[in-house]
Amino acid sequence: MKENRFNLIDEPWIPVVGKGKVGLKDIFADESISALGGNPVEKIAVFKLLLAIAQSAITPKDETEWKSLGVKGLQERVSCYLDKWYDSFWLYGEKPFLQMPAIEKADVKSFGTVEMHVATGNTTVVTQIQTEKNDYSDAEKALLVLKLMGFAFGGKKTDNSVVLSKGYVGKSNEKGKPASGKSGPSLGFMGFLHSFFLVKSVIGSVYLNLFTHETECLKHLLKGFGKAPWELMPNGEDDEIAKALKDSYIGRLVPLNRFVLLEANGLHYSEGISHSGYNDGVADPSVAVDLSGSKPKAIWTDPEKRPWRQLTSLLAFIDSNGKNSFECMQLKSVYERLIEMDSFSVWSGGVRVSSNAGEQYLTGTDDFVESETQLSSSAFTESTIFFSNLSEQMSDLESISKSVYAAINRYYADLKVDGKDFAAKASNQYWQQCEGVFQRIVDTCSIENTDQYNQEMEKINAQIWQFVKQIYNQYCPNQSARQLEAWAKNFPKKFEKKRLS
Repeated sequence: MKENRFNLIDEPWIPVVGKGKVGLKDIFADESISALGGNPVEKIAVFKLLLAIAQSAITPKDETEWKSLGVKGLQERVSCYLDKWYDSFWLYGEKPFLQMPAIEKADVKSFGTVEMHVATGNTTVVTQIQTEKNDYSDAEKALLVLKLMGFAFGGKKTDNSVVLSKGYVGKSNEKGKPASGKSGPSLGFMGFLHSFFLVKSVIGSVYLNLFTHETECLKHLLKGFGKAPWELMPNGEDDEIAKALKDSYIGRLVPLNRFVLLEANGLHYSEGISHSGYNDGVADPSVAVDLSGSKPKAIWTDPEKRPWRQLTSLLAFIDSNGKNSFECMQLKSVYERLIEMDSFSVWSGGVRVSSNAGEQYLTGTDDFVESETQLSSSAFTESTIFFSNLSEQMSDLESISKSVYAAINRYYADLKVDGKDFAAKASNQYWQQCEGVFQRIVDTCSIENTDQYNQEMEKINAQIWQFVKQIYNQYCPNQSARQLEAWAKNFPKKFEKKRLS
């Protein structure tokens, strides 16, 4: 009998801010734990696990029951749940957490082979963090297994010659040979952007994002909330348990998209349960999708367009008369709870990936991205003009960005030089500068007094105008006579904001 070792409930493995690593028991019990640590993908994967545990411990009937539960009630229910299922959280043993002992016939891959940021094979190593290492700690292995469940790269790294469900052809190509593995459902083709409302503690954030049996966005799931995979693991890719996981919310939070089994220096690695994607009308609630057109759309992670710039799309549900059709059901389903809360934030993050011939990887322009914007409850009251103000300000920022790009492009055109690269870099720098004042813009958009709103926005716009002048002067020198003429001719016109009346 294999020894049970490293229990995820007690052992420290989850990175958190200010405390290093903690176990599941601590993260649910300690309200002083303010935020998760690690990169954005690790934060999303862990938060989804915490939600799956919370939903398994207690799923409120409706909003009334959710409110009466409270954070303390959730902590009590989760504590009892973790005690009951303690033996299901061993990383090693006869029933290792989220692992499939039956997949041991699959090839063993090194840990670096399946890590997003590690360069293996003939990939060029640019920074030390990309270097493959062999001495993974048990905590790192636990986190890696969890990430692979939803965020695995698609490609040939999976050994799909091993099929556990008899007659299952989902891991074979048209010729009947092992196919490349599909990308994880939480990752998608280019890297989905995930969003959540957060409060001042991790346990508080889990409580805030807890769904009830009346949550509208789950109506399409035939199995409802379902059963957590650690309570009842499937025996294959397509047995009845696997099918139930595909059609349940908890099965989507921890999707078992890879069947893995840890070894000392690597892991057996094959494709697991194949989930439906947004093109099929199904996506993680934390992903913003537009299913209104003939072709579904999703908001992807974009290092060139940081998440805060997507805020109006993510919060479009506030404006019932708006034209934006994107919906992030995770945000929409819980936002009414925020009206009675003093402070909270919108967190968005993910990773951008590239693909070629079915193989996913990170290029030099791909990266992890995240941003967090503080909001106040006034943003969601019926009388507020917050969303219309924010939409207008974001539109203005976009217009200024285009003006900067056009001015610099024209400057170089007058000098008979291709200035597109300079203009693009300048536009990117403009947005980086604007990020520093975006929180002020958000705070100002909640001001209902017209004079006060105008005065504050004038101050912010004056600062943005300084950004524009600085960037234009940086990219458009005026030392020679020709340069000076082009500089003066194309200098951006000051953006004059119309005052509200």
